[in-house]
Amino acid sequence: MIVRLQNIIPSGSHRLLKRFLPWGLSILCLCVVLTTHLSPGQAQSEDAVEQQENEVIQQYPLPQPAPRAPVVQPSRPARPPQAQPRPQAQPQPQARPSQPVAPAARPAQPSTQSALAAPEPTAQAQPNSPPPSTSQATDTQNSDEAVAPLSQYVLQFNRSPIVGDALQMQGILSQARLGFTRPQHWQVESAKVQVRFRHSPALYAERSNLTVRLNNIHLGSVPLNRAADEIGNILFDVPVNVIQDYNTIVMQVQQHTSADCTDSTDPTLWTEILPDSQVIINYRPQAIALDLANYPYPFLDQLGLDADQLAYLQPESADDTWMTAAARYQASAARMANFRSIQTRLIKDLDTLQAGERLIVIGTPSSQPLLSQLSLPFGLKNNKLLDGGDNVLPNNVGVVMLTTTADSRNPVLVLTGNDSKGVLKAVQSLVQRSDRQLLTGQAALVSEVAEVEPPEANNWPGYLPQNVSRFQLADLTASDSKPFTDVTVNGLPVPPPVQIPFQALPDSQLLKGSTFTLHYGYSPNINPARSSVSIRIDGTGLGGERLRNVNGNTDSVTVNIPPDLVTPSSKLEVQFFTYPRTAINCGDIPDQSMWATVYSDSSFNLNRTSIVQLPNLKLLRAGFPLAAPQDLSQLTFVLPERPVANDLLTLLQVSSRLGRLSQADSVKLGAYSATSLPEAVRRSSNLVGIGVRDRFPLPELFEDETGFNLGQQFQRRQNGSQIQTLPDTAGVVEAMISPWNPERILLGLTAQSEEGLADVQQVFYRDSLFSQLAGDTLLVQHTDEAASVFATEDFRVMTLSQNASTTLDRRSLLNRAIALLQANWFLIPGGIVLIAVVFYGVSQLYLNRLSHSEGA
Repeated sequence: MIVRLQNIIPSGSHRLLKRFLPWGLSILCLCVVLTTHLSPGQAQSEDAVEQQENEVIQQYPLPQPAPRAPVVQPSRPARPPQAQPRPQAQPQPQARPSQPVAPAARPAQPSTQSALAAPEPTAQAQPNSPPPSTSQATDTQNSDEAVAPLSQYVLQFNRSPIVGDALQMQGILSQARLGFTRPQHWQVESAKVQVRFRHSPALYAERSNLTVRLNNIHLGSVPLNRAADEIGNILFDVPVNVIQDYNTIVMQVQQHTSADCTDSTDPTLWTEILPDSQVIINYRPQAIALDLANYPYPFLDQLGLDADQLAYLQPESADDTWMTAAARYQASAARMANFRSIQTRLIKDLDTLQAGERLIVIGTPSSQPLLSQLSLPFGLKNNKLLDGGDNVLPNNVGVVMLTTTADSRNPVLVLTGNDSKGVLKAVQSLVQRSDRQLLTGQAALVSEVAEVEPPEANNWPGYLPQNVSRFQLADLTASDSKPFTDVTVNGLPVPPPVQIPFQALPDSQLLKGSTFTLHYGYSPNINPARSSVSIRIDGTGLGGERLRNVNGNTDSVTVNIPPDLVTPSSKLEVQFFTYPRTAINCGDIPDQSMWATVYSDSSFNLNRTSIVQLPNLKLLRAGFPLAAPQDLSQLTFVLPERPVANDLLTLLQVSSRLGRLSQADSVKLGAYSATSLPEAVRRSSNLVGIGVRDRFPLPELFEDETGFNLGQQFQRRQNGSQIQTLPDTAGVVEAMISPWNPERILLGLTAQSEEGLADVQQVFYRDSLFSQLAGDTLLVQHTDEAASVFATEDFRVMTLSQNASTTLDRRSLLNRAIALLQANWFLIPGGIVLIAVVFYGVSQLYLNRLSHSEGA
């Protein structure tokens, strides 16, 4: 072989090969050795990783086989009547039928999302309304259980707050819009729109008509030819495919008073749509497959026509964990409901659950023994939750489960764990947006939840941007929770105003020199002599100018913003008046449309400072200071040692209101009993005490002898006066500076009786009562003792300002000095003279000493 290589390889190359061949063989052997020695190590490392993965996978074995997803059957027959428990005080009114009817939709309740929603609940159906004024169910296929029975829902126009006594349409051309939604589990079979109206007897019938459209589909037109005081009643059929998730009814009238010429300013050009007009929908309720990926549906339905109904299973003993978890969940649910009403009640037995209610079970198996009556994917043994391998789950693991009641008519959400830590983790996984997005399926084991940093105290979404003085309209949030964009309005000659949210923080105060520069554009063919633009804030005019270019143009106008007009609920309005160059004579419409646009690059220049006076219940309308920061991390509820159902309902109702008033990625409020409240929390938090006078957890609220106060045995005290009443059914909402922190408040929700505490719940449930908060003390009492369910007008409200106040001033020293000089400007001339005299005296003294020293 060597000979052959020598014959083939040249001699020079042979010498090189001979020199490096040993080295090459050595390197090759070394690689073989290293490879043989590293491979076992790598194999051991891979085995260790695989073992750790297997340990993690096998740490909590899941049930095998996986259970089928639970399905809610709303059309199932109702349960047989059960013995009703003793009624509890309810936080909101709800008219109940005398017996369950299946599969009836719930009676009409307030809903703030769709336009056809009542602002307040009513005690009962109006007697003058047509018979189908609430949901009615007609079972047409009782023999066929495979097909859901047909139900009917009647939605009256008076559910919308803009309708009132009648929907007014005036002028030659006028229209009105109403919106409504379709619940997600409805399969619409047929629909009708019934319009009841009356119009001016002066209208000329051949040229006056009413047109109705639904989702841009014409339903029909009718002439306005009724006699004086005659009510028109028209029923329009609606194609099924026209009904969508979000629907808009448009009613448009064209009105004339003669065949030849009509004055557009004639006050006799009017038509009224009556409030008992209605939308009639025949539908079949569909089965609902429960999946955490669809949460919050079906517990909260963004498309629902009625208020969402949540029923909490009351534990045998409501400890701090249950109160905290329930309050956090209720606040989160109110946020996701998007200002739709939530009706909440407590139940002690599954048999008392009503049709349409969603059951919420919070707590450990030992505190909620009725968990054993539910079909759950994870087993229970000795009041402990087990994993798929029948092993007890660790105490710090939360469990989120979806199931149904035994008859499959009500969905059930279970938030549990073997310890309080697990329960709070389960609730927090639904409360926090980032963790909620990870959930799917029928059940989830929550080992860890992310720690969400609390937002800054002045970071309130939807309010004016903070820490900047100059910003644009695009930096504001519109009513649809999206950034403000260019808005174009049409109309002749007065289009609808452009509304701009201008909500200042409750502790923010505008100073002089704040301005708003509006950038706008308008169409050609306008009449500069009559067309203009004006800017208003809460109905008060700020300024405006004429539209100067007949060919259309873009322009700008700057107005000053008075400091005293801006509130946490303020709105700017830009109103255009677009009169055409050709005068409107005899009802002739110009051949060119009139439009105007507000551009999103319109800018603000605000001078602001942070100063607020507490206590002030008026600020509580915006949530301040309880909702600062917006994750409610500085809010603590304090309840009696053994809270009763009425105390817990008040806790849930206040949590719901504060959830509606705040927006954050988490909810971190706390709830304690009187004896378990940590001292550090007492000193650092805004406290909300709940309970009747004899069981109130924070007696410091009643120690002030100067203002109104509740004493023992139905006593009332104020400014040295003392009376004893029997009975005292009024509720009290009182705020004072916290005795443990001068920068925090103590809010007391109390009464002498359980009836009064139920009235306090009504204050936080009803917008009309909540908007009356003012001063530092509010007394509320229902006036109709015989009514089982109260309307807003059945309450009497009185406000007082009596407690000592304090001013929270977060301004810098320089800003405080400037503000002091601005407030006391008349002292400046005298101060200048005084300073000049002082300097003159000092200079003379110095010169005298200097002259004496030189003379010496």
